[in-house]
Amino acid sequence: MSKGRVEAFSDGVIAVAITLLALNLPLPNVATPDLAGYLGLRWPSFAAFAVTFITIGIIWVNHHALMRRIKSVDTTVLFLNLMLLMTVCLLPFTTAVMARYLRADSGENLAAAIWSGSFLLMGLAFVVIQRHLMVVKPELLTDGMTPAVRRAVLRRNAVGVMPYVVATAAAALSPYISLAICAAVAIFYALPATTEIDQRTAA
Repeated sequence: MSKGRVEAFSDGVIAVAITLLALNLPLPNVATPDLAGYLGLRWPSFAAFAVTFITIGIIWVNHHALMRRIKSVDTTVLFLNLMLLMTVCLLPFTTAVMARYLRADSGENLAAAIWSGSFLLMGLAFVVIQRHLMVVKPELLTDGMTPAVRRAVLRRNAVGVMPYVVATAAAALSPYISLAICAAVAIFYALPATTEIDQRTAA
């Protein structure tokens, strides 16, 4: 299978997942007397939506960077890519859970752990596919991927998942800490200076 088909399929799955996020946003009834108040009380839904949307977008950008580094794929890459896409498809559900429970009297800590943990799971899935390419099957990579560049890519991926480890653990203390950490990570990687993908070491 060509890497073009893998990229096209992945784009489609990611597009569906990122669209499904909007379906979980609260929709007021036309009889709602105070529209501003209704929307204001449901700010967790919009906050979780924004953070997850940006995070999926970051994965999409990094996935394209990954595809640029490889010249062919093997069966393992196909299945690892499917595992990555499965974690992406999980995000609309975990985002909805987080939004619903953030201001609840119980279950909010577990909901935050599930949400930030789903980001961690997605990050780990990305690290696994990167490690397969950078360490196990470097012959699948383009000629410019020298050993030094491969090590830099793996190091950058490993560092990238650490905030999600902290966010998942911090959920036991406060769901708002998890929300703040995940939001900070999304904002950091969304900044122009950090989203300019270097063809050798990005993602």
